[in-house]
Amino acid sequence: MPFVNVYYPEHQLNDKELKEVSSHIHQSLIQHFYIPKDDYFQLFLPYPSQHFFYDSQYLLERGEKRTDNMIYISITCGQGRTVEQKKKLYQSIAEGLSTHLNISTNNIFITLNETPLENWSFGQGIAQMMNQKEEK
Repeated sequence: MPFVNVYYPEHQLNDKELKEVSSHIHQSLIQHFYIPKDDYFQLFLPYPSQHFFYDSQYLLERGEKRTDNMIYISITCGQGRTVEQKKKLYQSIAEGLSTHLNISTNNIFITLNETPLENWSFGQGIAQMMNQKEEK
């Protein structure tokens, strides 16, 4: 049930690259969060570089720095994943984007926002995840 928002500098990625970013994120979620293949909801939001304010070194190791090509990935998902699963997800996404799209891992910022099942409606005004839980 993850819903993914990806914020990226406008003009940084073309349509083919956006699809690759999307695919890498989705495959990482399948592999590490065990989501169904068809549980696929992502929104890509370009931003003007001058609208993103950040510290270029905050919490990066070895004196590394971020650049104006920073991508922010916000994943809203259900609760229940282990710390280890989360760490592997972050690593998988960062390594995939770095390897296949030449995006520095310094420029890949990821957050997880966990929300209870009753806080989801996939349309029709229905809390589908709660209905599935009640049926079991």
